[in-house]
Amino acid sequence: MSKLQNQELSTIEPVIIADGLTKVFRDFWHRPIVSAVKAVRFEVHAGEIFGLLGPNGSGKSTTLRMILGLLKPTAGVLRVFGKEPQDVHSKSKIGYLPEESCLYPFLTARETLTFYGSLFNLDSSILNERVKQLLEMTGLEHAATRRIGEFSKGMLRRIGLAQALINDPDLIILDEPTSGLDPVGCRQIKDLILTLAGRGKTVLISSHLLADVESVCKRVIIMNNGNIIVQGRLNELLENEAIYRFCVSSASAEQIQAIQSFLRLQTGTDPRTDHPRKTLEQFFLETVARAQPGTTTPSGVAYAEKVAPFLAGKSPKDEKTQCKK
Repeated sequence: MSKLQNQELSTIEPVIIADGLTKVFRDFWHRPIVSAVKAVRFEVHAGEIFGLLGPNGSGKSTTLRMILGLLKPTAGVLRVFGKEPQDVHSKSKIGYLPEESCLYPFLTARETLTFYGSLFNLDSSILNERVKQLLEMTGLEHAATRRIGEFSKGMLRRIGLAQALINDPDLIILDEPTSGLDPVGCRQIKDLILTLAGRGKTVLISSHLLADVESVCKRVIIMNNGNIIVQGRLNELLENEAIYRFCVSSASAEQIQAIQSFLRLQTGTDPRTDHPRKTLEQFFLETVARAQPGTTTPSGVAYAEKVAPFLAGKSPKDEKTQCKK
């Protein structure tokens, strides 16, 4: 992120503000049982991808539930879009993908998205178009009339993501978004997250798949036992300033030996020389892309690369008639 972007973020009110946020669970007699979140402080700014990390029982889920207004803080300040999390107007601008999607098994994929879209009072013509676009984007267009109860875990994850985006939210909260997805699906979800952030949407991710978080998040906090133990930008947290890496291309064996000798003379240590590798994800995606069938009807998830147009940008008509007044 550039200095100019940092300056712009500093002048805009954060989407989420937590200051001294605390949650204590109590028993029937109001005696404290456990302090799940202990006076944590953090901010999430508009247009950034923010990671919420930590082991099981660290307080991540409790923090997410307070942000969503499902739990009330015991102490501290929590603001979402400048208001209390329970504010209905703020909630209308949030899309949420829970860790376990609890969907109605007897509804079809199209009926599921139509149902959740109707909760936001979307105009029927806009809702129908969004449902179509989201089914295409998630590779489920061919399964639009199949019941949710017949879906695999990966397909359920995709339809869960689609319902989280049906209202074109400004804040998208994703709890384990790539859980149950194949590598192609994981890459598509990460590309979608980057696209949404590039459009100005704010994305809050909680995940145990650290490689996925590393590839999309700019800032993270790591929680443990209800406390924030680390907070900062990933490139600063992960950079090893004690090691320098030099990259050259098309060098001969003699040139490599000369470079090694020079570095050995200058540093007094033997430099390590190797060749850059693709990640397993890159190799897998390239291999699968070459083997994609051209006309075979998919039995599960179709291969899809495009982002739903309504998420990539609003038309003037969409702006005027998004919600019924």
